[in-house]
Amino acid sequence: MMSKQGRVRVSHTSIDLRAALGACPLIAILRGLTPADAPAIGAALIGQGFTVLEVPLNSPQPIDSIRLLAAAHPTAVVGAGTVMTSGDVDAVAAAGGRLIVMPHADPAIVRHAKARGLACVPGVATPTEGFMALAAGADGLKLFPGEMVSPAVLKALRAVFPRDVLMIPVGGVSERTMPDYWAAGADGFGIGSALYKPDATAADVTERARLLVESAGALRR
Repeated sequence: MMSKQGRVRVSHTSIDLRAALGACPLIAILRGLTPADAPAIGAALIGQGFTVLEVPLNSPQPIDSIRLLAAAHPTAVVGAGTVMTSGDVDAVAAAGGRLIVMPHADPAIVRHAKARGLACVPGVATPTEGFMALAAGADGLKLFPGEMVSPAVLKALRAVFPRDVLMIPVGGVSERTMPDYWAAGADGFGIGSALYKPDATAADVTERARLLVESAGALRR
């Protein structure tokens, strides 16, 4: 949002996304998760140290999965990705979700999410989109698609945005690409298919989560 002096000010919410990413800088993007699989997959991720779980709304019965994950893991930040409308925000809030992640930077949706008391991370690929999203109250910026917003681009963005703005690359991120993004100034990473695919078992996810958490931990040494 904007201060009276016209400078960008990072939104602060009772949902401390910064603290969650400080504990584990990885957001689990569970595209394709079903309610039947949600309990086991959620437990596997939380057991390996994940603190932020995102169920994209183009998954089967996503609101049911969000409700199950939020109830089972109240200390985690559970929410939705691929949020496209204010109605989506309301449905996520009603299910106990606390995080709204968007593929775009619609200020109206950001403002609605903040009015509902949720953390909101819109998708941006340019400085114009990023500053617009922050002015609307965004809690951080999803750099998307990551294949287009390279570490070099992230480094350039860091030169013009306030240092306390959370910047989270999403798209094509894995343990191989995290180090370059981290060196360029990333605060966290959205991890999708490198972590979870719809045919994955809880054992599969546990092993992938373990490797990713170990890789993320090595970045801080």
